[in-house]
Amino acid sequence: MNLAAHILRLMGWKVSVDVPDLPRCIICVAPHTSNVDFLLGELAIRSVGRSAGFLMKKSWFFWPLGFFFRKIGGVPVDRRPGGPSLVEELTRRFKDSKELRIAITPEGTRSRTTKWHSGFLRIARDADVPVMLAVIDFASRHIFIHDMFHPTGDIDSDMRAVKDYYAPYQGKYPEKFTTEDDPRQ
Repeated sequence: MNLAAHILRLMGWKVSVDVPDLPRCIICVAPHTSNVDFLLGELAIRSVGRSAGFLMKKSWFFWPLGFFFRKIGGVPVDRRPGGPSLVEELTRRFKDSKELRIAITPEGTRSRTTKWHSGFLRIARDADVPVMLAVIDFASRHIFIHDMFHPTGDIDSDMRAVKDYYAPYQGKYPEKFTTEDDPRQ
């Protein structure tokens, strides 16, 4: 048992991953209601002998955290309007890479939101990579990846399918997680 697996076991968490270790994929992670999710996700992926990069707000990449985050696979995201297209940049990275795994939280925030970001679906479609559906379920203290999703190209339908998949699970702060649709749509 490696150190990450030992730490999770001591914390009372169970991890199971039964999808193949693909060289190129997006790992969709939900629910995301706390900064603890990042630590649990990193420990979980390393506990099964795998690794993945991750997206994180650019503001977290200050010294010395920025150095550390980049070392473990962090990709800073500039969320300012008019900034570079993250979808285009990550699609290009996937197309240019023989090996690239990126974890993405589609909620894009730890706050309650009905508007999940669809970029991960567009990147997966345009780069022709599968989406692994990773769950951090605080109700059962179980972190797992049992299923993969292949986007159809119908973003609304695909997003509904992804939200339906995550609906039964609970974040650290259940009131901050929803799979409801945006009522303005």
